[in-house]
Amino acid sequence: MSDDTPVKILAISGSLRASSLNTAALRAAIELAPAGMSIELEEIGDLPLYNDDVRAQGFPPAVQRLRERIKAADGLLISTPEYNYSVPGVLKNAIDWASRPPEQPFDGKPIAIMGASPGAIGTARAQYHLRQCFVFLNGLVLNRPEVMIGGAAGRFDATGKLTDQATRDFVAAMLVAFKAWTVRIRG
Repeated sequence: MSDDTPVKILAISGSLRASSLNTAALRAAIELAPAGMSIELEEIGDLPLYNDDVRAQGFPPAVQRLRERIKAADGLLISTPEYNYSVPGVLKNAIDWASRPPEQPFDGKPIAIMGASPGAIGTARAQYHLRQCFVFLNGLVLNRPEVMIGGAAGRFDATGKLTDQATRDFVAAMLVAFKAWTVRIRG
């Protein structure tokens, strides 16, 4: 894969809310993606709660779709809120389902993490917990720049558009680094 090869990124929001700032951050990423990078959102709200008895009978269709889309993507972009100092259950559930054998799709996959929060530290603890999950799964997480959008309510307008120029620039810089990271790993 060369620098001019198109890079397909799958984006997952750790929030199911219709007005989620993390989903809005992913929409901003789609808008700010560098040339040669496409980003598509994936829905995780239709996944059942993880149950190994269910998995033993075969992956439910929504889980199979998620696994296939992760596997087909060149990289994975996650934007997550922070709940109780950690990863939201819906996102952890999606990771748990997708990571089951055989051929879990995170192995060797370039991953970038970001998050938006009304709090000052912008999902730092949740992002670090996600990094821990991906160490075990051999997901290759971009180390920097880290994007932690603190005080997020003041950085998006009422329609969910990221309007804060410094934050837009930071997200755009992370996407440039993520594209280079993905090309390097997938190359």
